[in-house]
Amino acid sequence: MTTPPDAAINLLLVSASARTTDSVSRALAEELLTSLQDPATELTIRRRDLTDVPPLVDEDWIAANFTPAEDRTEAQRERLSTSDRLVEELKAADVLVIATPIYNFGIPAALKAWVDMVARARLTFRYTDQGPKGLLENKRAYLVVTSGGTEVGSDIDFATGYLRHVLGFLGIRDVEIVAADRLAARQTSSLEAARARIRQLAATAAA
Repeated sequence: MTTPPDAAINLLLVSASARTTDSVSRALAEELLTSLQDPATELTIRRRDLTDVPPLVDEDWIAANFTPAEDRTEAQRERLSTSDRLVEELKAADVLVIATPIYNFGIPAALKAWVDMVARARLTFRYTDQGPKGLLENKRAYLVVTSGGTEVGSDIDFATGYLRHVLGFLGIRDVEIVAADRLAARQTSSLEAARARIRQLAATAAA
């Protein structure tokens, strides 16, 4: 990733695997981060580990979210506090890396909870006469996706299409995918392909 000297880039790594050890998605994400390092760039990495599962949307959360900020009670502000922190992390990031396995053809529940916490009207998107408009433009995202049996990009992959769509909804349309899929059947070749993709993305970023 080449930028002017002394430039600073903020990167947010969101890790969704339930495994904290022996996680292929976490390991590949670390390889991607290493490949994006540039001596001319000050890269600040913030890590959000979703084994600390974000709160789920419930009736109290919805009521707090739809109450004007200036009218919220202390309890409502507290109810939204985790969401507010996650939104600020995402807004501060120039680059987003989401490392996730595919569970049962889709994203892990913890990652869906994170999406629900950061998709906030008036903060990360807004409604206009022409429809919703994402407010998180000029960011790049990398999806590091692994699976045991689901082929990424196939008709039964309900993870990558969803993530592309929701990121685009928030204004993040520069999205690249690193896939290590069908690991149960072709682990060696799948990992080789993922690492080749990482090298390709690193070369593209450097150029």
